[in-house]
Amino acid sequence: MKSQDIVILLKLASLQEQESSGFFDNHNWSSGREDPFSVRGLGASLGISKTEVSASLNRSLESGLAVKDRKLGRTKPSRRNLYNFTIYGLKFVFPAKPGAMMRGTPTAFSAPMLEGQLLSAGDDIYVWPDAEGRKRGQSVEPLFKSVPEAVQNDERLYEYLALIDAIRLGRQREANLAADRFEERLLKR
Repeated sequence: MKSQDIVILLKLASLQEQESSGFFDNHNWSSGREDPFSVRGLGASLGISKTEVSASLNRSLESGLAVKDRKLGRTKPSRRNLYNFTIYGLKFVFPAKPGAMMRGTPTAFSAPMLEGQLLSAGDDIYVWPDAEGRKRGQSVEPLFKSVPEAVQNDERLYEYLALIDAIRLGRQREANLAADRFEERLLKR
């Protein structure tokens, strides 16, 4: 398992939600536009090579974090398994440690969609290092290096990854609040 596997699965979950809300209703993928669920589409939107996306999907299928959609034939996240792994295992497999102060994209409790909803123990904010970032805070290495760019156009993916960082960085109370919010978003769509 690699950290980008989680990013790819969360992107697929976000795409499913966009699809169910009718976001893609006016898009015709056969007219030259890239299908966002394809290996090429996922790679382009996440800044991950097609080879890595393909290998990641295979690892996720083997581990049970993803399943094949029988109707559409594409890989989709096994939401319950992904939730359980994220809540109970991710912080041990991919621990997060605050680093130096720098500019970046706010994450964890500091992300715009979580600001004021989850309380952290200090006034410092956490950021994913990003030269284009507008906030200054303690750096946190994202699950994959392209995350700051990948979340620019996908608010749900941003929310998922910020919640995961809140779980990885937070004390028990904050981590539990973030886990509840993550469950509400991922499982009760």
